[in-house]
Amino acid sequence: MGRTAHSVIASGTRGWAQARTVEVIVQKYGGTSLASPERIQHVARRVVAAADAGASVCVVASAMGESTDELLALAASVSPHPHVRELDMLLTAGERISIALLSMAILDLGREAVSYTGSQAGIVTDTGHGRARIVEVRSSRVVEALAAGRIAIVAGFQGVTAGLEPTTLGRGGSDTTAVALAAALAAELCEIYTDVEGVFTADPRIVPAARKLEALSYEEMLELAAAGARVLALRSVEYARNYGVRIHVRSAFVDTPGTRIQEEEGMEHTIISGIAHDTSEAKVTLLEVPDRPGIAAAIFRPLADAGVNVDMIVQNVAADGRTDISFTVPKDDLEQAQPVLQVIDRAVGGRGVTSDVEVGRVSLVGAGMKTNPGVAADMFDALAEAAVNIEIISTSSIRISCLVREADVARAVEAVHDRFRLSEPVVLQEVHGD
Repeated sequence: MGRTAHSVIASGTRGWAQARTVEVIVQKYGGTSLASPERIQHVARRVVAAADAGASVCVVASAMGESTDELLALAASVSPHPHVRELDMLLTAGERISIALLSMAILDLGREAVSYTGSQAGIVTDTGHGRARIVEVRSSRVVEALAAGRIAIVAGFQGVTAGLEPTTLGRGGSDTTAVALAAALAAELCEIYTDVEGVFTADPRIVPAARKLEALSYEEMLELAAAGARVLALRSVEYARNYGVRIHVRSAFVDTPGTRIQEEEGMEHTIISGIAHDTSEAKVTLLEVPDRPGIAAAIFRPLADAGVNVDMIVQNVAADGRTDISFTVPKDDLEQAQPVLQVIDRAVGGRGVTSDVEVGRVSLVGAGMKTNPGVAADMFDALAEAAVNIEIISTSSIRISCLVREADVARAVEAVHDRFRLSEPVVLQEVHGD
């Protein structure tokens, strides 16, 4: 199979993985793919076709259409601040509906199928309601179904704690469920079916000429996902990299090749892979904090303890022993962060806190940046020519991110995409490996 067994494989699964003679694939279908009875029947036909071709198929299903948003709105109509445990209990209902309906449709096509909730499938998580992390996959029931020739249908986005409390994995959690199951089952491939044909060089809604990418390394996809690309959930890519799961992002509506996400070794790389943008963050500034050792720790440790995710950080040049520190946080976390920020400001002796929600991030990603000087300068030139002002810059070895005004994001994406000619046929930079 090309991979060794992993720590997520539960007792009894290793022997099955070594003894089986047919390949196992995991297919994940998103809410858009399952939004109506007709689409569920279409997915059922696609799943049965894969099984008829000889594979053992495990399917991970999201809730139908906008079901999760509708359940969130229903909760808000009953309680302005729903209890997190009860909210998770409510939200797991969406996937229960879709897995049962999909299983019915497959059974009507003459194939044996059985549906499992996250807890029944052995998706064990930590206790973080709403953002739980998978800690173990006890996949024995799924293994038994596949070994008996059945198609296993598993609810995405949900799990259970060791104490049998319901949890959800956060937005995009079905991707993570699928990759975790693929690792536990030692699957040959994890296919992520969505409403787009793959990963593109930019959001086609902003850049219609954006080009579909044939392949990306885990590191490139991690950077794109972290920078705002919505095709794959960040944690699913982290899981795939850690356990060597090969991912194929494909359209649920057209039968065309998508984008492969896999190990970097042996891959041919372009200098730039793509551009991601994100308007879900806010900028926070602590004004005139003392410029002395320990201040940064005194600011960011309480935020971390409060579960607030901090991203881009910049500290201004000090004047008169004081400096401004700016950083970004998710807009969804801003309300939670505000009281913590006020306490921090008083504790460090700062002179106020400001927040700005009208910002957006534009990021350029490519493995070829490591060996090609001038990429940053070209990006900044493109933004300058488009009259886009940069407020914060952050970088990694294969990413450059700029915080700009939210109203300028689309123009910035178009300008940078054009500067690097990402719509043109790919020019390969180098080949890694022997």
